[in-house]
Amino acid sequence: MLHRKIEQDIEAHLTSGSDKILIVEGARQVGKSFTIREVSKRLFSHFVELNFVEDDNGDQLFKEVRSVSDFYFALSSVAGDRLGSPEDTLIFLDEIQHYPQYLTLLKFLRQEGRYRYIASGSLLGLTLRSTTSIPVGSILRMRMYPLDFEEFLWANGMGKEAIAQLRSKWQNEESLDVPTHERMMKMFRRYLLVGGMPDVVNEYLQSNNIVKVREVQRAIHSLYKDDASKYVQESGRELQIRRIYDMIPSQMENKKKRIVAKEISGKEGDRFSRYQAEFEYLVSSGIALDVHAISNPKFPLKESVQKNLLKLYLNDVGMLTAELYRNNIVPVMQDLSSINLGSVYESVVAQELGAHGYALFYYDNRKNGEADFLIDDSGRTEALPIEVKSGKDYTIHSALNRLIAIPDYHISKGIVLSNDRMYRHEGAITYMPIYYIMFIQANEVEEATMIF
Repeated sequence: MLHRKIEQDIEAHLTSGSDKILIVEGARQVGKSFTIREVSKRLFSHFVELNFVEDDNGDQLFKEVRSVSDFYFALSSVAGDRLGSPEDTLIFLDEIQHYPQYLTLLKFLRQEGRYRYIASGSLLGLTLRSTTSIPVGSILRMRMYPLDFEEFLWANGMGKEAIAQLRSKWQNEESLDVPTHERMMKMFRRYLLVGGMPDVVNEYLQSNNIVKVREVQRAIHSLYKDDASKYVQESGRELQIRRIYDMIPSQMENKKKRIVAKEISGKEGDRFSRYQAEFEYLVSSGIALDVHAISNPKFPLKESVQKNLLKLYLNDVGMLTAELYRNNIVPVMQDLSSINLGSVYESVVAQELGAHGYALFYYDNRKNGEADFLIDDSGRTEALPIEVKSGKDYTIHSALNRLIAIPDYHISKGIVLSNDRMYRHEGAITYMPIYYIMFIQANEVEEATMIF
């Protein structure tokens, strides 16, 4: 069984005494249902799972439910003998966005308190915006991502003690010895090929066959495109969504890597604003990560977003390499100098930072150039720029140097991630191996008692 970090967060909520209903959201196939199911069965002697997509395709017992009494009547018809007391019964509403009325109903189910509830959903952001009565005080939202690199290492048998030692090395700003570095780079390159989709990781662990791994990835890719078709049937935006989604890998190979409106439709003068709904779908569904441009990088970064400049990354690096290299593992595993892995490295860094709690931005300035990523450094209350390098010229980063040199930005340091083994500082630049990205986590804000 694959172990996920979010298990602890789900368990903590379910045992906290809070009566808020937890909704775990994220893209399909990232492991939401499996993880919820495993945690819930450990904690509750009575567990009932209701999948609303399956219900809609079957008996539709829950489709027309609009009241608490109607819900309990339908529930008792399928799970009467599996229901216990409020303390030991958990009802799991899977794919809750499929029946949007349940988002409103959650408030009343919580107030009634007959059982405990947990839910999962994709496209939750879009669904909530169209819901007439949002149960803000009744729900807690938690986002789930594909396996990050640390979870991938767990799946491959690397123990938590070993990873704790690696974390200590990173915290102490130390380099790994040569054999350990080479082992980590080997695992990192495998992660680039496999990614973090649970079904894909399981196939890799069982078969070690790249052809079978790619088959699972292609199936998920097709599922995502089919989901778009189902969701936007009424709006007529299906083709644009599929077009943008298919464009992401090729856009990553361009110098600027950002989405250009005219390339979506093939029409000169096309406007970026025409595709806001399409971008929103791709991001809200969890199948793409959005990285917005910042030309004036001051903390907090979200106050300086340029809305019409956007990069999109696939939610999983394995899905990207499946599109770029198909069944050929040589470009990645042998790190061929003739192949530019820059887009792949950027994709995995975006995936890691997003999973670790960061909102994603990048620096774009006509005069000074571009830096791959900007994140909020809450501890220093400043922006932290990150450059990602896949080649041997990793010490060349003129845009990053110019960015840090601008006094008005108050940026005290920048990070360069590369294949090089050494962790070292050169002026304001910190160089570290690419696999150390797994330890860069969003700062947790400590509550303080303010005395006036």
